Amino acid sequence: MIYKTSGGVCCSEINFEVEDNIVKSVNFKGGCSGNASGISKLVVGMTIEEVISRLEGTKCGFRPTSCPDQLSKALKEWRK
Repeated sequence: MIYKTSGGVCCSEINFEVEDNIVKSVNFKGGCSGNASGISKLVVGMTIEEVISRLEGTKCGFRPTSCPDQLSKALKEWRK
Protein backbone atom coordinates (compact mmCIF):
# COMPACT_ATOMS: atom_id res chain seq x y z
CA MET A 1 0.00 0.00 0.00
CA ILE A 2 1.14 3.54 -0.66
CA TYR A 3 0.13 6.06 2.01
CA LYS A 4 0.35 9.81 1.30
CA THR A 5 1.54 11.56 4.46
CA SER A 6 0.12 14.74 5.96
CA GLY A 7 0.92 17.13 8.80
CA GLY A 8 4.09 18.67 7.41
CA VAL A 9 6.42 15.68 7.81
CA CYS A 10 9.54 15.37 5.69
CA CYS A 11 8.55 12.18 3.88
CA SER A 12 5.86 12.48 1.22
CA GLU A 13 4.67 8.89 1.21
CA ILE A 14 5.14 5.54 2.88
CA ASN A 15 5.08 2.32 0.89
CA PHE A 16 4.54 -0.82 2.98
CA GLU A 17 3.52 -4.46 2.80
CA VAL A 18 1.62 -6.42 5.42
CA GLU A 19 0.99 -10.15 5.31
CA ASP A 20 -1.02 -12.06 7.93
CA ASN A 21 -1.00 -8.98 10.19
CA ILE A 22 2.84 -8.85 10.11
CA VAL A 23 4.77 -5.92 8.61
CA LYS A 24 6.90 -7.34 5.77
CA SER A 25 8.45 -4.12 4.41
CA VAL A 26 8.37 -0.35 4.87
CA ASN A 27 9.85 2.31 2.60
CA PHE A 28 9.70 6.04 3.25
CA LYS A 29 9.89 8.42 0.27
CA GLY A 30 11.87 11.45 1.41
CA GLY A 31 12.57 12.36 5.00
CA CYS A 32 15.68 11.70 7.06
CA SER A 33 17.32 8.81 5.26
CA GLY A 34 19.00 7.23 8.28
CA ASN A 35 16.01 7.54 10.59
CA ALA A 36 13.57 6.28 7.97
CA SER A 37 15.82 3.35 7.13
CA GLY A 38 16.25 2.49 10.81
CA ILE A 39 12.53 2.61 11.51
CA SER A 40 11.87 0.46 8.45
CA LYS A 41 14.28 -2.23 9.65
CA LEU A 42 13.00 -2.15 13.23
CA VAL A 43 9.33 -2.67 12.42
CA VAL A 44 9.71 -5.53 9.93
CA GLY A 45 8.44 -8.69 11.59
CA MET A 46 6.22 -6.87 14.09
CA THR A 47 2.44 -7.09 14.13
CA ILE A 48 0.61 -3.99 12.99
CA GLU A 49 -0.81 -3.55 16.49
CA GLU A 50 2.67 -3.54 18.02
CA VAL A 51 3.98 -0.98 15.51
CA ILE A 52 0.95 1.26 16.08
CA SER A 53 1.25 1.06 19.86
CA ARG A 54 4.97 1.91 19.77
CA LEU A 55 4.90 4.71 17.16
CA GLU A 56 1.51 6.38 17.50
CA GLY A 57 1.72 9.92 18.85
CA THR A 58 5.45 10.37 18.20
CA LYS A 59 6.15 14.03 17.45
CA CYS A 60 8.98 15.63 15.48
CA GLY A 61 10.12 18.77 17.25
CA PHE A 62 7.17 21.15 17.46
CA ARG A 63 5.20 19.34 14.74
CA PRO A 64 2.09 17.49 15.90
CA THR A 65 3.17 14.35 14.00
CA SER A 66 6.27 12.61 12.62
CA CYS A 67 7.25 10.01 10.05
CA PRO A 68 6.85 7.21 12.65
CA ASP A 69 3.44 8.59 13.68
CA GLN A 70 2.44 8.72 10.01
CA LEU A 71 3.40 5.04 9.68
CA SER A 72 1.04 4.24 12.56
CA LYS A 73 -1.73 6.18 10.77
CA ALA A 74 -0.99 4.31 7.52
CA LEU A 75 -1.25 0.96 9.28
CA LYS A 76 -4.52 1.98 10.94
CA GLU A 77 -5.92 2.91 7.54
CA TRP A 78 -4.74 -0.39 6.05
CA ARG A 79 -6.44 -2.28 8.87
CA LYS A 80 -9.90 -0.84 8.01
